[in-house]
Amino acid sequence: MNKNTVTIVKCPTCQKNVEWSEKSLYRPFCSKRCQLIDLGDWAAEEHRIADKELSEQDLWSEDDLADLVSKH
Repeated sequence: MNKNTVTIVKCPTCQKNVEWSEKSLYRPFCSKRCQLIDLGDWAAEEHRIADKELSEQDLWSEDDLADLVSKH
């Protein structure tokens, strides 16, 4: 890869082209505004990391929780 090659990515919020370099303070975002919009979306739980559904074996019973609390 050529050292002079510029990598361009799309801002996740507004899709504007952003140069991936030290000059781009908010990368991968194009601006502080887009960065804060994305943060707000995460805080409002509009974005989520995919996870598998929990099975009955993954859930803790009241007795399990009581045992755990009594040990501390």
